[in-house]
Amino acid sequence: MAANLPDFWKTYEASFKEGLPQNVKDVTFVVLDTETTGFSLKKDRMLSIGALRLKDSSIQAKDAFEVFLNQTTFDAKTVEIHGILKRGKVKRIEELEGLKTLLKLLENAVIVAHHVGFDVGMLNEALLRNGLPKLINKRLDTAVLFNRSLPRVQRKTDGHYSLDVLCEEFNIPKTDRHTALGDAYITAIAFLRILDKLKPVSLEQLLKKDRFWEFWK
Repeated sequence: MAANLPDFWKTYEASFKEGLPQNVKDVTFVVLDTETTGFSLKKDRMLSIGALRLKDSSIQAKDAFEVFLNQTTFDAKTVEIHGILKRGKVKRIEELEGLKTLLKLLENAVIVAHHVGFDVGMLNEALLRNGLPKLINKRLDTAVLFNRSLPRVQRKTDGHYSLDVLCEEFNIPKTDRHTALGDAYITAIAFLRILDKLKPVSLEQLLKKDRFWEFWK
């Protein structure tokens, strides 16, 4: 199958051959969010993807990424959450083109998302639909990391917190909440605040698996 994969996938895959840096300051993190038609990985579809690069405690705004995708699947009930209309005027691209651009951003990076299993699950289903393998990036969940940053007596056994909880905890404005890029930005700020609390030195410290990892299968 590898021989039949497109060049953009091979370039993405090859970017990991040298391995990830172990010093947290040297790691490139890509904080992402997806807005979807619902919560079923199989039946629902991504309507938009937002992502930001982050390195050495700095958000690299010039690499901000947001795309809206053409989809035939639609659920009017979720418009109240994300505001993306079926026939809205926003410019849309085909799913494969969105994935191709995102893969370039994800080269040799660690994915960060709030309830990362859902977002990565949606992306993997889209990749499979387009004849591509699943993502190979390491990943971090800000809900799990936030739980880890709390005193042990305050931690939840399932590690589940909404993004709104993190906004309140860290005084993060909810501007553009429930847009893909807006939620990616909020998640990036929360991630930086969590790093400041945890003060990890190595990537291995961040990637250690808690017993409730991952929240979303």
